Amino acid sequence: MIMSEESPNTRISPQTQPSLREQIADAVRTVRETTPLAQSFTNFVTINLVANAQLAAGGAAAMSFLPDDIIDTATISGADYINVGTLLPFYKDALPQVARAFHNAGHPWVLDPVAAGIGETRTAILQSFKRYPPTVIRGNASEIIALDAMWGLNEESATATASKPAGVESVDDVESAIAPAQRLARFMARHGANGTAAVAVSGATDMVTDGEHVYRLAGGSAMMTKITGAGCSLGGVTAVYLAVAQPLIAALAATSLYNTAGEIAEKRSNGPGSFQVALLDALWNVTAEEVADRAIDMR
Repeated sequence: MIMSEESPNTRISPQTQPSLREQIADAVRTVRETTPLAQSFTNFVTINLVANAQLAAGGAAAMSFLPDDIIDTATISGADYINVGTLLPFYKDALPQVARAFHNAGHPWVLDPVAAGIGETRTAILQSFKRYPPTVIRGNASEIIALDAMWGLNEESATATASKPAGVESVDDVESAIAPAQRLARFMARHGANGTAAVAVSGATDMVTDGEHVYRLAGGSAMMTKITGAGCSLGGVTAVYLAVAQPLIAALAATSLYNTAGEIAEKRSNGPGSFQVALLDALWNVTAEEVADRAIDMR
């Protein structure tokens, strides 16, 4: 999600992967035509940007921290978003309850495992999600590596030492998170309520996987790291796309949208404050064709 050189892997062109690009463009158009509701239980530090980004992308937002309210509202929302940043004591019981209800109802949802690996309460919450896994996970490399170890998906995890984020920042590069991300995606597809899943990892070059294929998306802006909530809002927008598209397409579309909007916003801003405003404007104005036509490298 920040500016970088393109991956050396083979680029997917519109000619070699028309179906993938058509699905990404269709997801963007469908969101703007239908305004799907994507509910969020998210970090209260960044809740405003999450809601505004969802609206700017073309969706509708609903925010709540009450389990019964979230579960009831999920009956009319296309997908939900859960972010475990800035915890409060009641989250430890509330979030597993919500995840269980989503699983039983077959309701798709996005998890942002903020600061995975830090603190007993956060660890307990994230471990509980293994029983009722999300449909999409979006995080940085360290969070993905930590969650993979937490769920015991790596055969060597018993002897390996998982990295811990430096607060909400990653201390690992995206390449080191590829295998953990693939394991998580495969596990979610097998044990989740929907049979399909995806993991998106943000970094210098973003990566998205469905457990089998690995897609790299270069671009974005380093200014994303200078505002609070860029990653959180990306998770919320991913949920908006998940309301109308399969997990892989939702994750690719949201990542591509953010990379495009971030580049535009950086050129039009003079610092973090104006960047945030310019980012919301760009999310609103970027076309489906611009989102779908970005370089995507597949391995």
